[in-house]
Amino acid sequence: MTADDLRETSAALAGRALELPELARAGTVAAYVSVGSEPGTLTLLDALRARGVRVLLPALLPDNDLDWGAYEGEDSLARVQHGGRMALFEPAGERLGPDAVTTADAVLLPGLAVDARGMRLGRGGGSYDRVLARLERAGAHPALVVLLYDSEVVGLVPAEPHDRPVDAVVTPAGVRRFRPA
Repeated sequence: MTADDLRETSAALAGRALELPELARAGTVAAYVSVGSEPGTLTLLDALRARGVRVLLPALLPDNDLDWGAYEGEDSLARVQHGGRMALFEPAGERLGPDAVTTADAVLLPGLAVDARGMRLGRGGGSYDRVLARLERAGAHPALVVLLYDSEVVGLVPAEPHDRPVDAVVTPAGVRRFRPA
């Protein structure tokens, strides 16, 4: 994709996501900053902040679990290299602890694909599996939404017993629901 394509895709994705009732009524959204070829999220993060939503972003811990910090705009991000892996953009400010995600009304999840059942294929590090397990243990039930390109919505992805379906997938072309809003 060209830089213009990426900008247009990011804007379309943000527009679709902002129409979700789950995000319209959210006071806190846990999200992430896209990296590499992932659909762009900064436009969406800034739009959520402009609405007065508290946005939490993850910081990768050495054991692949996630800590959380508040997003205060693009200038509040630090580029962090984790070993030989891809660099991530993480909140530079105060860490709120791994349980901070349990306060979110919606959680935006990265992924490689989602299937017709709402099962999400991640990158294999288990970070978001831990987040989903933490939410379940806490009795928290935020809306779970995956942000993907249209071509990443597929017929079937591999699933393990601990995997949990998401509520919806947002792509630049639209929203597909797996559970009602």
